[in-house]
Amino acid sequence: MSLPTLDTVRPEPASGRTDRAADRKRRFRPGPAWLILPALALAAGIFAYPLAESMWTSVSDPVLGFQNYQWFASDSANWVILGRTLWIALLSAVICLALAYPYAYFMTISSQKMKTVLIVIVLIPFWTSLMIRSFAWIILLQDTGLVNEVLSWVGLGPFSMIRNTTGILIGMVQVLLPFMVLPLYSAMGNVDLRLVQAAASLGARPSVAFFKIFVPLAMPGVISGSLLVFIQALGFYITPALLGSPSQMLISQYIYVQVNGQLQWGRGSVLGVLLLVATLLLLGLLALLTKRSKRHTGDDGDLI
Repeated sequence: MSLPTLDTVRPEPASGRTDRAADRKRRFRPGPAWLILPALALAAGIFAYPLAESMWTSVSDPVLGFQNYQWFASDSANWVILGRTLWIALLSAVICLALAYPYAYFMTISSQKMKTVLIVIVLIPFWTSLMIRSFAWIILLQDTGLVNEVLSWVGLGPFSMIRNTTGILIGMVQVLLPFMVLPLYSAMGNVDLRLVQAAASLGARPSVAFFKIFVPLAMPGVISGSLLVFIQALGFYITPALLGSPSQMLISQYIYVQVNGQLQWGRGSVLGVLLLVATLLLLGLLALLTKRSKRHTGDDGDLI
């Protein structure tokens, strides 16, 4: 075995060392993913810690155990409030869909100038405080308000429209309607209207072409908008508190009563945790329905 000599041992070319140094530099260079770290840190501080604290409080207040969950399961009033919350959230989603669908379709087929006007109309409510809008509805819907005055003038009223489910639905639909219009408009804008025209040119009635072609292709927007409205409606507090009544309490109001009225932090935490679980289940359902809808329509775009 021969030993290496000065002739056989040669220094590594400078270019090779430079390439490896450049590779290491590229390997440790921060990519675009690092840009989300500040947002993740903020979310962890604002959401993750309070969420973990609520989960811990639900099993530790007043003593360690699951007595708060047993209280929720054994008290029929809790199930009534939960059922009422789910029912009103469902009605809000259905009414928003019925109102938003023709509006979004009209936006789709309108000229660019008209689209701009219609989008501004949708966005106007975001420029006003939710509290101010709720008080405005109280003035409009009260027994001597403008709405009842007009209904009485035409011989259709008056009706009781506040401190009941009607007032809650009117206020919630007005707030949540833009969250239905925008996903619908986004989905409808991706539908090629020439397909509907082609079906009509081949002899299909306009209504058949619309329901057989356009509606299925716009279904991702229906699914996305409906669940967005439904999930937000589950946690509404200001509007039901101002336009509803204590006898028709929703789960968000019930949490406030348990925490601030009765100082039952454990029970309030249980209600919040269960509301979160319901929201996560609905988000999972949204992802599943969206995936199936995209497989059916052949759309590869993301809705959520």
